[in-house]
Amino acid sequence: MLKRFVNVKDEEVGSVLLSFVYFFTLMCGYAILKPLRDEMATAGGVKNVAWVFTATFGVMLVAVPAFSALVARWPRQRVIPLVYRFFLLNLLGFFVVLKLGAVERALVARVFFVWVSVYNLFVVSIFWSFMADLFESEQGRRLFGFIASGGTVGMLVGPFLVNLLAESLGAVNLMLLTAVLLEVSAQSVRRLSHRSVVVRPRETAAEAPVGGGIFDGLRLLFSSPLLLGLGLQILLYAATSTFLYNQQAHIVASVASGADARTAAFANIDFWVQALTLVLQMVVAGRLMSRFGLGLVLAVAPLVTAIGSLWLALVPSMLVLIAFKSLRGATHYSLERPAREVLFTSVDREAKYKSKGFIDTVVYRGSDSVSSWLYTGLDKLGMSTSALSLATIPLAGLWLAVSLWLARLARQPRDSAPAATPALASPVDAAR
Repeated sequence: MLKRFVNVKDEEVGSVLLSFVYFFTLMCGYAILKPLRDEMATAGGVKNVAWVFTATFGVMLVAVPAFSALVARWPRQRVIPLVYRFFLLNLLGFFVVLKLGAVERALVARVFFVWVSVYNLFVVSIFWSFMADLFESEQGRRLFGFIASGGTVGMLVGPFLVNLLAESLGAVNLMLLTAVLLEVSAQSVRRLSHRSVVVRPRETAAEAPVGGGIFDGLRLLFSSPLLLGLGLQILLYAATSTFLYNQQAHIVASVASGADARTAAFANIDFWVQALTLVLQMVVAGRLMSRFGLGLVLAVAPLVTAIGSLWLALVPSMLVLIAFKSLRGATHYSLERPAREVLFTSVDREAKYKSKGFIDTVVYRGSDSVSSWLYTGLDKLGMSTSALSLATIPLAGLWLAVSLWLARLARQPRDSAPAATPALASPVDAAR
């Protein structure tokens, strides 16, 4: 049945399905926490998004070197479950504090908001680092779209469970369900590690510690054109996302009166993003990457962003916003994100677990923070909603240029790659 939708080989089926379940549990758990975070933020006074992004960025500056130190000394099948169980203990701590009511709820809300923002980026980055370590580039082109759809299904199931259980069980008690799902994710890592001999048979040192120093991820980032391009791509994606997020808040506030109407508007956008994403991930993504290569797939999301920003500037309406956000979100999560993760399959293990973590977390939240303050400044200067939408177009153009450059790098023969790109070759390629 799986072969009707995905170009998967018999020996890959077990690992692909287990990877699907792994990503499903991660994102379903996050989707359960997200409404609780938003409700606490509203009740607890978390209003300034720029300050929240800045605080998250500060936490990332500490967390990423700590993770690099762990993977330098211990193998992945120990480190990844350890990180997930660390977050699990954090979650149980929040549960106890909220149940006992020993700390002012407004303070808990601010800390929880930042924690969830760190948690989401960190666990997803680790997931894709692990996938890039398990699967080779050719496999990623065929399979990463379907594997990514596990997360999309989780993002659809999570809110359904919250709607079904929140009133009867209590919203805070649903934290325990996320804890259970996080433990399933940790167990999936262990089982997939045991299957790695099937997925990547030539990788003889996959279970060994990565080695190196805790800041080597940053050093590799600036020594490899591929990694630097991936960092720029994330920076520009995050910047355009922040501008669009603020545009969304302005437009929804202008057309929807009352908390219930605004909530319904946001839910409508989220539903169409996830629905379109799921269709593209399960049916289209793998076939497009295999047939047309990464260039076309990487170019779709920035093109949609540029055209949609122009459309939103000319017609700043709710209907245009929903169409734009849905198409952009769907093309990013189903096409651009899996294609970007395929590029990480071609770098060495140190870059996968250190540089990738830095790019996905520190660079991402750093761009969020700077973009939020920039948007706030432009808004206070009196720029109109249309003008702010137009300001997104040059960023989307740069994002498109970087994406096409990355696709060209990916097509370069390995033996003709520039000498200053040590992270492009894996240990196996070097041995050959």
